[in-house]
Amino acid sequence: MTRLDVALVGAYPGLSRRKAREVIEKGQVTVDGAIVLEAGHAVGAAARIQWDPNRPARRRARSSLGLLHEDDAVLVVDKPAGLLSVPSAPEAQAEDTALARVRQYVRHLRPRRPYVGVVHRLDRDTSGALAFALDPEARDALRALFREHRIERRYLALVAGAPRGDRGEIDLALREDYEAGRRGVARPGESSRPALTRWRVVERFAGAALLEVELGTGRQHQIRVHLAHVGLPVLGDAVYGRDARRPAPVDRQMLHARLLAFSHPRTREMVRAESPLPLDFERAITALRVGRRRRR
Repeated sequence: MTRLDVALVGAYPGLSRRKAREVIEKGQVTVDGAIVLEAGHAVGAAARIQWDPNRPARRRARSSLGLLHEDDAVLVVDKPAGLLSVPSAPEAQAEDTALARVRQYVRHLRPRRPYVGVVHRLDRDTSGALAFALDPEARDALRALFREHRIERRYLALVAGAPRGDRGEIDLALREDYEAGRRGVARPGESSRPALTRWRVVERFAGAALLEVELGTGRQHQIRVHLAHVGLPVLGDAVYGRDARRPAPVDRQMLHARLLAFSHPRTREMVRAESPLPLDFERAITALRVGRRRRR
């Protein structure tokens, strides 16, 4: 795989690297027929790259959310903790949400067709990569990928407790119904849906651990319910880990959607959108490392 700006210079030797980045950001470059706006987008050797210098430059707009990936069909944003993904109810359209912010951004870019489709959600206090579709066909294709579990989703989680091994798998169905606002692992006879979570230890601390978590399925609250069920509640989780000891001061659940990777609905090229750790997550890790050193 090669960066798009490098591949573009190879296809058009008269372009400098700086000019290549400029025309990409203007929306004048397509990869297999789809406009790509990121100079660092990875392209394969067989990708069909075209530059149209006569294509009108795209409108410039600034998103209030960090952009992890952007092209004509898909937008992946970096959602901060505390922001709803979508309105909490159909009548609550005035709420500040990631969806509302993306719609505002897209209206500036393409006022004639400002479509934004919801593909999936993150919990309010979970940070990280959140994808939206920019046309109905892309929405349907991405939803199918999620439904068929063909999207790679990796999270980082700070948990209380000491994992017994270096990695594990939790294959436990979740009940359909909520009890007192909580989901849970299904009991025999309860209506349920299959749920699969894989985890591995990234770093251990005194009374806590940093895990990388991969979703095999994508049920609401799945990671939080599964980890709490095996004695590793997410730090700061006020619903499923409220009774857990907190070895570091945190103000929200320490769960971060680090990676989304999927086949692009148009080009079939792989898209990898990675979200950097937010500051509060880094501070919590630093505090846990300090606590570990003090115990030695």
